[in-house]
Amino acid sequence: MILYPAIDLKDGNAVRLVHGDMDQTTVFNDDPAAQARSFVEAGCQWLHLVDLNGAFAGEPVNAAPVEAILAACDVPTQLGGGIRDMATIERWLTKGLTRVILGTVAVENPDLVREAAKAFPGQVAVGLDARNGKVATRGWAEETDVMVTDLAKSFEDAGIAAIIYTDILRDGAMKGPNVDATAALARAVDIPVIASGGVSSLGDLKTLKETSVISGAISGRALYDGAIDLKEAMALLAA
Repeated sequence: MILYPAIDLKDGNAVRLVHGDMDQTTVFNDDPAAQARSFVEAGCQWLHLVDLNGAFAGEPVNAAPVEAILAACDVPTQLGGGIRDMATIERWLTKGLTRVILGTVAVENPDLVREAAKAFPGQVAVGLDARNGKVATRGWAEETDVMVTDLAKSFEDAGIAAIIYTDILRDGAMKGPNVDATAALARAVDIPVIASGGVSSLGDLKTLKETSVISGAISGRALYDGAIDLKEAMALLAA
């Protein structure tokens, strides 16, 4: 199982939100590239980036810090937030991203997901963000009646690289991930599933790993607060 340290970008800073609320923001580093380097130096295998402003704007907003991170770090990197057309997908992949994460468009324009996955094999993931099992879009501001499992299954034959499943009510709250829901999703589809939201301790990582069906976990606040030591986490997951 891979641990993805998260760098959420808002107004050029590395921040964390609580429950996805842009008004509940904590700035952890005003130099996201330096934050990324510290994660890489601690041994991370991937980086997970989110353009929070972009998720609301529907287009990239924090391009400069993303590009600075890509220039500073030589590990695979995935990015979500405001990526909603082929031109943006191609532009980010050309700039060196390993994988783009499509969230809102997975609901509003699923054909784009299929087109992108076909054009860029292995480089397109789908971000499914949910409250009580139902998908939320546009920076989590809009709720839908679409069930996470139903949407995930609809992409079974699309060739996407992974599904990032975020339980919004757990995100940034340091209360542990929704292991049961994430594992159930992973068992329902053949696509690799990455857990996000609430991963706040080595115990959480151990529990996710022991499901044997979850391929990765994203953690942000716990790494910044010191609740998870990245080197210890990497050793745990490698064991």
